[in-house]
Amino acid sequence: MDDSGDNGRPQPGAGGTAPGTDPDNGKPKRPAEPGGGLLMGRPFGVPVYVAPSWFVVAALITWVFGGQLDRVLPELGAARYLVALFFAIAFYASVLVHELAHTVAALRYKLPVRRIQLQFFGGVSEIEKESETPGREFVLAFVGPLLSLVLGGVFYGAMQFVEPGTVPGVLLAGLMISNLIVAAFNLLPGLPLDGGRMLRAVVWKITGKPMSGTIAAAWVGRGLAVVVLVGLPLLTHTGALGGTAQDIGGVETVMDALLAAILAGIIWTGAGNSLRMARLREHLPDLRARTLTRRAVPVESATPLSEALRRANEAGARALVVVDGQGNPKGVVREAAIVGVPEHRRPWVAVSGLAQDLTDGMRVPAELAGEALLDRLKATPATEYLVVEETGEIYGVLSTADVERAFVKAMARPEA
Repeated sequence: MDDSGDNGRPQPGAGGTAPGTDPDNGKPKRPAEPGGGLLMGRPFGVPVYVAPSWFVVAALITWVFGGQLDRVLPELGAARYLVALFFAIAFYASVLVHELAHTVAALRYKLPVRRIQLQFFGGVSEIEKESETPGREFVLAFVGPLLSLVLGGVFYGAMQFVEPGTVPGVLLAGLMISNLIVAAFNLLPGLPLDGGRMLRAVVWKITGKPMSGTIAAAWVGRGLAVVVLVGLPLLTHTGALGGTAQDIGGVETVMDALLAAILAGIIWTGAGNSLRMARLREHLPDLRARTLTRRAVPVESATPLSEALRRANEAGARALVVVDGQGNPKGVVREAAIVGVPEHRRPWVAVSGLAQDLTDGMRVPAELAGEALLDRLKATPATEYLVVEETGEIYGVLSTADVERAFVKAMARPEA
């Protein structure tokens, strides 16, 4: 199953420390490499990970396909499991091609891709930004199933050059069928599947509202989850998929129901997540640096903390900016550091020892808002930022904790 989308978008947590900072001193740490399992390579500069869950499904495919090979090619003996393992690896290589199609299309449209992850039910391409137009959204979603269909055709063509009933013939037939199933499943018109993103693009184009497309595709996705939960066990039990459960892979009725429940749960959850993230994007413009900024007072580096706090209280300010003799900002005093200084020591502690030196990335324009604001904070992790006007004047201090609270509040708003 494919779930390419923008689930790699920066998401501040609910705590008071900026993501990517040391909670003890609030200073930026080196941005962590996006994890997710075993790193396999970086095609087109995008890291590809194999999640631990892949090894579970690879073992399951090996066992099931090995059982089928025992009926078709009994002369293989125990070697059938080696052939079945090769099939599992080749199948997921096909899934990787499917995901690379999404990745290449995203990079073509200048949309950053955080990573590709191969996992239990297929793969995920984590695209960090939303498509700007419904046409691009449709293309971005369609290229994955299209490549799976092409691979199915390639394997079908290769079957014409091998003998049926042989190891190559069985492998090619299995890969052809599996890629056609991947394409058909992903073309189902409900989020989080590719077909759901295509439906979203169509509704977006008709209504002119991306949110309308998301709502429609998400609810269709939830309907699909119910259909899968009820329909898949019935289809396999009645033989509507081409035989009895034993005929198609030795999976009992209970296993069919479990598989259906897992698939339905993934689709339902993915549809809900897509809807929630769309709601969040709708509220992102409310995250404005100007409205979230704390008023600050400038103090020179040698000023005792107690005196600096007295000035801030008199001015009704909640932040301190360290400036030089000419009034140029040099650093921002960290709130966590202030809390860590006992009151009786504050007259003897200079604010310079509690300040974080300013870097270019820590200077945030007061008009920055929404996704651009989150991207700016993600690029330079810190606990506080200096907010400046277009003229360069100090407007105040933006605390990551305040942004996180506003973010969580937006996340908590009810969905459709």
